[in-house]
Amino acid sequence: MTEVSIDQFAGAQAAGAFVLDVREQFEYVQGHVPGATLVPLAEVPSQVSALPTDRPIFVICASGNRSRRAADFLVGGGLDARSVAGGTGGWISAGHPVVTGASPTEA
Repeated sequence: MTEVSIDQFAGAQAAGAFVLDVREQFEYVQGHVPGATLVPLAEVPSQVSALPTDRPIFVICASGNRSRRAADFLVGGGLDARSVAGGTGGWISAGHPVVTGASPTEA
């Protein structure tokens, strides 16, 4: 599993990368990376077929712990998954934009 920095992720996100947020819905609606798709960690195994197989998946959570677990699982299943070190907290701390709302994008 590859782990990427917030700066590396910001470049990928700006270029239209697929972003998978594995936090819980209540966390997601409080603030998430623009364009992120919500699949809570516990639901990742049942949602694998909805994820892209033709490009990297950037997995993000609050701090990086859940995203590492999800990325490890996805890599084990043959997907190109990368965990975002520092998570959404690091994204916000670095001054990147967030979106709030009660209607998450789901896979």
